[in-house]
Amino acid sequence: MKLSTKGRYGIHAMYDLALHAQNGPQPIKAIAERQNVPEAYLEQLFGQLRRAGLVLSTRGSQGGYTLSRPAAEISVGDVLRVVEGPLAITDCLSDEALCDRACRCPTRVVWQKVSDALESAVDGISLQDMADDALRSAETAE
Repeated sequence: MKLSTKGRYGIHAMYDLALHAQNGPQPIKAIAERQNVPEAYLEQLFGQLRRAGLVLSTRGSQGGYTLSRPAAEISVGDVLRVVEGPLAITDCLSDEALCDRACRCPTRVVWQKVSDALESAVDGISLQDMADDALRSAETAE
């Protein structure tokens, strides 16, 4: 599976919100600058993330975006499913009708195991885990 820029940028943006959660709403412009992501692209992603209930938006001069719940309760998998869609590594796993061999395909069980492992991995990493790892790395570098 190869992540698109939507997946990568979505994770970067949500990670940034986790890092700056204590500072209140974060403007898209600030997130874009810190994460080196195009501002217009972030606007589209935040629209999806807001509709999915992962972020809250605040209007006004002190407005911006915040996580809708604690970073420890939002997984990388949650974010990827919103911006990328299903994480199945082949189309036949998410829709058997796409493959006339689905019920007798010898490789389907392999792809299902790989897909399950991928989902388990991304669901097992929270935004808080990412923020904690970054802080530990920064302390080690000093």
